[in-house]
Amino acid sequence: MDKLTIEDIKEGQVLLFDKPLHWTSFQVVNKVRWLIKQKFGLKKIKVGHAGTLDPLATGLVILCTGKATKTIESLMGQTKVYTGEFTLGATTPSYDLETEIDESFDTSHINQELIENALAQFQGEIMQRPPIFSALKKEGKRLYEFARKGEEVDIPERKVQIESFEILENNLPKLTFKVQCSKGTYIRSLAYDFGKALDSGAYLSELRRTRIGDYRVEDALSIEDFEKILND
Repeated sequence: MDKLTIEDIKEGQVLLFDKPLHWTSFQVVNKVRWLIKQKFGLKKIKVGHAGTLDPLATGLVILCTGKATKTIESLMGQTKVYTGEFTLGATTPSYDLETEIDESFDTSHINQELIENALAQFQGEIMQRPPIFSALKKEGKRLYEFARKGEEVDIPERKVQIESFEILENNLPKLTFKVQCSKGTYIRSLAYDFGKALDSGAYLSELRRTRIGDYRVEDALSIEDFEKILND
């Protein structure tokens, strides 16, 4: 990326970042906004992101500045590609490593044929129930607010599109996967449901977003890279 000017930022930039582990997407937005304001002495500048990535995930986050923030909605609707790891034989309330294991299951019956049969159930349009540990709203509250209070809440299923889903490596109880899917797909829910399809349990133990539409993580910047570009 070439040197950025204040005019570039205001006219609108689509910036690709490789989100570090444990950062929220909002932390990336806030850091980038702060760096821009500091560099150019601005009091206000529009910066937004095109799709949340969980703190325990790494990979591609798209940020838009200035007038480019108008394109966020269309960017969010693009197909996404993820790679990661499921751990079989256990579940957690959050469907990932954010919470402790709450139940353990047998995995001795799981073989390649069973895995292939389970994969076939998650192709094309499927119904999926989002995790209760999510930022979706119900009755004006985030679902994770109900979860943290231990309150029961009915979460309706919704349609999502799984364009492709494959297991890249089988090292039971770990399965390395790659999935291409529509907006609104929860990979944590996919892990949970995949574990049930194997007559066992599973949770998401690793996740990386590698692509959004035609945008690829290989072309993304680190926060440090962006700071250097601003100050060159």
